[in-house]
Amino acid sequence: MYNKYCHFLGMLLILICSSWGFYAHKKINHAAVFTLPTELAKFYKRHIDVITEKAVDADKRCYVDSLESPRHFIDVEEYEDGNMDSIPIHWSRAIEKFQERKLRASGIVPWQIYFTYQKLVKAFRESNTNAIIRHSADLGHYVSDAHVPLHTTRNYNGQLTGQIGIHAFWESRLPEMFADGYNLFVGKAEYLDSPLDSAWVIVRESNALVDSVLLLEKELSNTFPKHLQRSYITRNNILISSYSDAYASAYHERMQGMVEDRMRKSIQRTGSFWFSAWVDAGQPSLKGKLKSDQKDEVTDVQQGKIIGREEWH
Repeated sequence: MYNKYCHFLGMLLILICSSWGFYAHKKINHAAVFTLPTELAKFYKRHIDVITEKAVDADKRCYVDSLESPRHFIDVEEYEDGNMDSIPIHWSRAIEKFQERKLRASGIVPWQIYFTYQKLVKAFRESNTNAIIRHSADLGHYVSDAHVPLHTTRNYNGQLTGQIGIHAFWESRLPEMFADGYNLFVGKAEYLDSPLDSAWVIVRESNALVDSVLLLEKELSNTFPKHLQRSYITRNNILISSYSDAYASAYHERMQGMVEDRMRKSIQRTGSFWFSAWVDAGQPSLKGKLKSDQKDEVTDVQQGKIIGREEWH
């Protein structure tokens, strides 16, 4: 009974605390495969199931690695009154200006995208199947996280504005309810001249949406009948309090396609990062049996407490 309870508790913590939610992350990585040119797509389609499943490994690592959590966000307000122009985009220069401890405490997602991109380029050059899959899955995760507005602010869960729970609401509950109706055919991946610059473009876009995400929900909460805002839903056989379907629908409608747009951009740009890494590696042939290492990442749900930032339900 204790082990069963711990399993459910672990699942619940991940569903509450994970970015975009397991469902959306997997959907994004899966759809990104279909943005790729033919030669590259053949490799990714052979491994589409594992790349889809491993889309959430980065979230699982938050339970075992104290360095993982900062890789998923950046609190823009921590830098000179939220002026992103004050942040050097190159890691070495940022360390010179702010010191690494401050950078990691405030989140490093744009730099983490580039670090993981470089690992993927190396994996392609070495024709290492396992490494290509692992770093592709992680890269898709971090790129997608950067597309979430609440991953770019210290008020990441509405805790500063009396909106606790909005994080999981926006990036998990809404995609789970509405993503089946989204148009996730986003066209072809494009080559990125500067992956690092592209990562910062994503962060800037997301941060510009923070006020809308918070204000639209605040306005709705002031007009929507209080007794109809919450309801109970079942997750993994556990009954939990959540936003009601009616409230979620009203919020989703007020945002006028924002969640769908950020998911679509996540898909197209994930494919573009994968494609660009392959091009920068010299477009190696991915036919036949490639070498592989034995290293793998966390694949089982971890039980216990996240090490680092959590989102409260």
